[in-house]
Amino acid sequence: MIFSKSRSIFLLRFLAPVLHLAALSFPTSAAPAEEPVWTSDFRIGGVGGVYFLLEPGPFWVEVEKQDLNRRDTKTHLRAILVGPDRTVLGEEYLAHQGMEKDSGVGPVQRTRFEVDVPQKGVYVLSITITDDRYGVDTAWGIRTNAAHYLIETSRSHKDARHEEPIVLQQGDTPGSVCFLPRNDAFTLDLSGFRREVVQLRDSSGTVLADVPVDDEGVATWTVPAAEKRDNIPWELHFSGANGTVNIDGVTRWDREDRGNTNLSLWSPRPERWFPFHENRWLLTPYKQAVNVVPGESGAVTLSLHNNGVTEKTVALALSYAPGVSQSAMLSSESVVVPPETSVPVTMTWQAPDDLDPATVYVHGRTEGGFETYATVELRPRAEHGPTVLDLPLVLEPYRHENEQFGYRPDYPVTDGVYFDRENRPFIAAKQRLAGYRDSEWTSAAQEGLWTGKVAFDGDNDVYVIGRSGGNSVLRHSQDGGQIFTDYAIPGTGYFDLEQFSGHNTPTGPPPFLQYHRTASDPKHIWRRIHDVALFVPEKHSDGRIALGEPIPVSQMCIGLSTHSGIPSSIVSRGDKVHIVWAEATDPAIKVPGVPTYVATYDRSTGTLSEPALVGYGPPANDVHNTPSITMDSQGYLHVLIGTHGYTFPYATSLAPNDSQGGWTEAVKLGPGIRQTYVGFVCGPDDTLHVVFRQWNLDTTYFPASIYASLSYMQKKPGEAWSEPQHLVVPAFSEYSVFYHRLTIDREGVLFLSYDYWSTFWFYRTDRRETRRALMMRRPDDGRWALVDHYDWKG
Repeated sequence: MIFSKSRSIFLLRFLAPVLHLAALSFPTSAAPAEEPVWTSDFRIGGVGGVYFLLEPGPFWVEVEKQDLNRRDTKTHLRAILVGPDRTVLGEEYLAHQGMEKDSGVGPVQRTRFEVDVPQKGVYVLSITITDDRYGVDTAWGIRTNAAHYLIETSRSHKDARHEEPIVLQQGDTPGSVCFLPRNDAFTLDLSGFRREVVQLRDSSGTVLADVPVDDEGVATWTVPAAEKRDNIPWELHFSGANGTVNIDGVTRWDREDRGNTNLSLWSPRPERWFPFHENRWLLTPYKQAVNVVPGESGAVTLSLHNNGVTEKTVALALSYAPGVSQSAMLSSESVVVPPETSVPVTMTWQAPDDLDPATVYVHGRTEGGFETYATVELRPRAEHGPTVLDLPLVLEPYRHENEQFGYRPDYPVTDGVYFDRENRPFIAAKQRLAGYRDSEWTSAAQEGLWTGKVAFDGDNDVYVIGRSGGNSVLRHSQDGGQIFTDYAIPGTGYFDLEQFSGHNTPTGPPPFLQYHRTASDPKHIWRRIHDVALFVPEKHSDGRIALGEPIPVSQMCIGLSTHSGIPSSIVSRGDKVHIVWAEATDPAIKVPGVPTYVATYDRSTGTLSEPALVGYGPPANDVHNTPSITMDSQGYLHVLIGTHGYTFPYATSLAPNDSQGGWTEAVKLGPGIRQTYVGFVCGPDDTLHVVFRQWNLDTTYFPASIYASLSYMQKKPGEAWSEPQHLVVPAFSEYSVFYHRLTIDREGVLFLSYDYWSTFWFYRTDRRETRRALMMRRPDDGRWALVDHYDWKG
């Protein structure tokens, strides 16, 4: 399929510069081009992007792409140009040319961006390629009139140490990789090159080493430590730039790399270099949309970040889009920012009664002359309240919830929200537990939390599992989460705490499970083996907690996957505590998936039942396949069996509050639904709700590749499961995850906290602030809404 975005003229709001896009179209070809012509400054494989340091005036950049057709893939290149405030200036596709595997290289395709730059700043070009994130089937490069630019080789996530090798694809054409060298010793590794001598040159052009490449195309060279390298790039020069380059501190990192960590920045020539490492994220958020009631005053906070290793002074100033009244003020016009530190700065405004959408620009300039700006857009809004969504919420590149809806929550957006018996909300963070009291959010400092779950007993005491002095502890508060008493948990591992999932009503302290890994399997990356034990704490009359002895459950547990979905492993009612887990199996024995079990601990007898097998979640030996359990108003147990890219099987107990009375056959939620990461609760009317990551093969949003959505299904009593409903569609195709947490309040309102995470590192790490958002669904109308200014109960 060949497809293209329409070519348009864009009008920017800052001093009205004009952007013109032009793309050179090429017909689909069934045979290789006879003489592919490249004009770009470099040719590389893989994805990432380019940062341009631009002066005022005309700017253009041409993107070139060529299909190599080594595999049977459809490599569509997507190029997005954005300004310093991440306003999208243009987007173009260079489609796969339809040639077959091993048919030779395709024609060179080009697209061109042009823009009139209003002021000095860093413009950004994002490059993604479908099904070729690592540079096997595509070569691309740019040609530009920009004097200074840096390439960030930045592919996508891998389940391994983060590395971003530079894949040069220039054939016999000479080329260079210019990079900032470590002060400490570092090693460079080359592979895939022809036999030659590669020159390593310092900032003055002096040859430091002639690095020989052997007959296998491999070379390794270690540069000894030096006290000072002047923070000026070195050059690795090739007479034939065709191979893979790895450099310590540039494509792979240690903690000692400090501000350079995970930033794979390089340029094809020394004169292209500019100091971006130490100035990255200087002024963020790049762009904020604020819904303002006309006539009211308000404020936004921006962050000044010093990514360097020396102190930095940043001068600040304001400017306004044409026709905007000058009614804003900054808290400071000059800020000293310590190294590797962020400092907040506040912009306040007084909105007129006749407010129209108004744009204010916050400018930042360092003593070294680096400049950028951030945008604050004030939008008139009559009243505050949840933003009802027309589903799905389709995220666009650089336009998420804030840019589309002015979403600016006045509550913590760090994790899921849990509700005590009075329906008051709590949200956990790594170091704090926040609660809503007296019309405001307050928090109590904690040393650390193992899980974001918050639980409550019959007295409405608050419980979390945390860390203290290197030990795991059960934290207990009798005053609504202000002061906690810690109780040390014996042993090591990680934990799951029973939280409210709709109808479970523990009267005493919440039971919890402890998972301790005992083995991993190097031949099967997702096969983990854990001991899992149950703790059933009791509360004495004086309020003190006795944890009790750990109750062994399994020595073959596959583990617990909670970064997304945060499934429930425990529900209890009365004396019965029901637990669910999945197990690892012998890889030599074929099984349909991870076997999933439920067992019941009886407080009155102090005994744990035999495990009841409820079904299998494919594939086998995969720690992603964590099951989830809940119960309905009558006490019937409901289990969703975890899967990794397959459909969840569902089973329910045949007797209420009893895992030993039999189970229904585990049946799939629907045909062909590719699901992972269970989020599972039960409503007051016994409707079951599940949110999950769903893989999709349709071409509705991404014509050329698979994509993952955050999706929802429900099951009303006596009815079948509903069809999946997309809640959130990602900004990019390929791999995505949403780190979602589905919870429910005491009135049956669903709350879904999520944080979209794209596999494309270049895009994902561009912002420092969280993208986490919270949406809700009321049971009366079933409509989903972003929770902005919400009337929390306190």
